[in-house]
Amino acid sequence: MRRIGVKVIAGVLILAAGGGVAAWRLAGRDGPTHPRDRIPAHRPHLDHSAFFPRPLATGQEVTRACLACHPESARQVMETAHYQWVGDVAKDPRTGADIRIGKKNLINNFCIGIQGNWASCTRCHAGYGWKDESFDFANPENVDCLVCHDRSGTYRKGEGGLPADGVDLQAVARSVGFPRRDNCGGCHHYGGGGLGVKHGDLDATLDHPGESDDVHMGRHDMLCIDCHGGSGHNIRGEAYSVSVNANNGVGCTDCHDARPHRNARIDDHTARVACQTCHIPAFANRVPTKMVWDWSKAGDDSRPDDAHNYLKIKGEFVYESGVRPEYHWFDMTVERYLLGDRVIEGGITDLNRPRGGRGTPGAKIWPFKIHLASQPYDKASGRILPVVTSGEGGYWHEFDWHKAMSLGARIVGMEFGGEVGFTRTRMHWPLSHMVAPKDRALQCADCHGPGGRMDWVRLGYDADPMAAGGRVE
Repeated sequence: MRRIGVKVIAGVLILAAGGGVAAWRLAGRDGPTHPRDRIPAHRPHLDHSAFFPRPLATGQEVTRACLACHPESARQVMETAHYQWVGDVAKDPRTGADIRIGKKNLINNFCIGIQGNWASCTRCHAGYGWKDESFDFANPENVDCLVCHDRSGTYRKGEGGLPADGVDLQAVARSVGFPRRDNCGGCHHYGGGGLGVKHGDLDATLDHPGESDDVHMGRHDMLCIDCHGGSGHNIRGEAYSVSVNANNGVGCTDCHDARPHRNARIDDHTARVACQTCHIPAFANRVPTKMVWDWSKAGDDSRPDDAHNYLKIKGEFVYESGVRPEYHWFDMTVERYLLGDRVIEGGITDLNRPRGGRGTPGAKIWPFKIHLASQPYDKASGRILPVVTSGEGGYWHEFDWHKAMSLGARIVGMEFGGEVGFTRTRMHWPLSHMVAPKDRALQCADCHGPGGRMDWVRLGYDADPMAAGGRVE
């Protein structure tokens, strides 16, 4: 596993050119330093009905019409990792060559990878027609404006990211405005093939949340773009499933003071404990999230399909609700499993292990969702290979692991040794959503004392640091 300095922007949301974030509030009723004063204001929604007087046949036709008034927007989108699905250029530590990594070419322990499965995976791409490796990333008419700006609630994407059959493109185009939570959630809430599969702190409850679901979005009616909105369609934020550092990231202190509690004892914690650790006491509170995925059990005709327990095409699952996070030191960088790395035979291979420890500068104790999997790999080389699942000849069609792995290896120019095995892997998902109201934040006894949720020894301490009047440092 290697540490690579790469900037990647998570997800598939696009901000309207010149819109969405229009101005910063300069003052508020609670004073100029209150967090509410740092929330960006939004332009009034502009009724676009008059701009689309005729029916529209294709997504590309919609984009051409959009570009007539927003000529720079597509080019801006095309430069982002939202569209490219890879981040900035970095050096491959194995060869010294320039590489770009991201969703486009990394391995995960959910649906494994997009290579050979483009038409299925790219339903959540902000573009039109990515059905194979020949997709034209340089054509601005392939940018999908509607997926992020639809206000009709009727827009759906099909294979290759094309509009789904039956979508009234004229009605959708006439509805457009700056992105709302359901625009974001259309992809982010369903990553990995279903509701709540990947992100334990993102699911459809956040489309219309109450304050107990997330205090920012529920009580204060904040939108995703209030934190993640950037300029020129460059959405801020990181998904550590595909990125390895916090470049262009979002932090609590973008709005909140670094010592916000008016209590010195509590504020001392903020130097070594992430805000999220105390303020996200549990995740997947109303919609269960996938915690374990065992691909080795796939293909069994004798078991009935059940989305939360077993699917013949995908194997066996464990879902949980109201999950207590695991806690690890995190310096905002990760070590990433790269295609060609060897697995830990007989152990668990981390695909995106957070870096940092008790003595690491800048590291804090963070809450994580941990996803465990048993996924196919090449026993001869000890490497995880891409697997064709949904594509032509893939496992979901023929239930032949040998063929599926052979096809995947050929696509990326690797050799398959001929024997399929299953190896255990782990992914870490740092939590930042589903922030609880402050009266439900963790209290001292939740972490310290008998029955506390912290594993202090694993975190590098001899014992609970407060047991002898010490401090978390």
